[in-house]
Amino acid sequence: MTHLPRINAIATCVPQYELTQSEIASFCTELFSSKSTWFNRLLPSYLNAQIDRRYICKPPDWYLEAHSFSERNRSFVEIALDLIEETALKCLARAKLPAKAIGGLVVVSSTGLATPSLDALLIERMQLSRDIRRLPVFGLGCAGGVLGLARAASMVMAEPGLRVMLLVVELCSLTFQRDDRSKKNIISTALFGDGAAGVIVSCEGDGPAITGWGEHTWPNSLDIMGWNFMDSGFHVVMSRNIPQFVKQEMASAVKQFLETKELTIDDVDVHVPHPGGAKVLSALEDTFALSEGSLVYSREILREYGNMSAATVIFVLERTLAKTDQRGRFLMSSLGPGFTAAFGLLQR
Repeated sequence: MTHLPRINAIATCVPQYELTQSEIASFCTELFSSKSTWFNRLLPSYLNAQIDRRYICKPPDWYLEAHSFSERNRSFVEIALDLIEETALKCLARAKLPAKAIGGLVVVSSTGLATPSLDALLIERMQLSRDIRRLPVFGLGCAGGVLGLARAASMVMAEPGLRVMLLVVELCSLTFQRDDRSKKNIISTALFGDGAAGVIVSCEGDGPAITGWGEHTWPNSLDIMGWNFMDSGFHVVMSRNIPQFVKQEMASAVKQFLETKELTIDDVDVHVPHPGGAKVLSALEDTFALSEGSLVYSREILREYGNMSAATVIFVLERTLAKTDQRGRFLMSSLGPGFTAAFGLLQR
């Protein structure tokens, strides 16, 4: 265990605007009810989502106005950079490290574009090391939190003296489309929020060890989740059959991953899944042979923040490590475009 990557610090951040789920439902009723034949039938989705509140990066009135892709993306770069800087500073304070101690930077996001990428912008903002290894990651969607942590661990394994900071930021609200009356767009307004998370990884310290990682991409599944890119910005692609897909396919993918580590599901002491939604969590409880409601911390994060795409699973990990002193093997999992399952093993 001595030379394995270890978690030295975790931090999370949200933007300033907090809305209750009932406030969001009222807002969307005002916006969509007269424009969409589907809306009144989909209104119960806001209650059924089992979300109490979410955080968004712009004031509510901003979403009532039309915005071009270029305007949305400028907002993404500005706000995302602020959030990852705040997250990075929290991580450094918790690890008791100066900024120059970070030798690698993995920055994950799928809700905006930046070139130079956010990691390069952060180097200038925080005056990070000029020799820092950079890895910007785009397009993994909700799987990005687990796979970003895996990439950070891989970098540390390749250079055991390196300290790598993973930063994940998703501003899902900037992809909101006021003129898209489709079911998938309306459902997304009942589910997604904004947030950022960070993890410092090195071979030092006594934090949880990252002992393995892996992924599985299913054939003929490219249309399950992703984006369509249009003049007005990102338009969500999200199959309504994801919970059923999880029930049918996830168990074999988990089994296959664990077998590569000579483990079974019975060897997992704590599950740390990304809470894609209430129905997905119920499907995952079936997959892991858990009773309904067992994934307490995933459900808490979903209720308190909504689905923040890739950042969410890091929120769950932070909550799990803070709320329980349980030792043993932790299994992180998430699902994203591809359609891909991502896995990470921790040992505490």
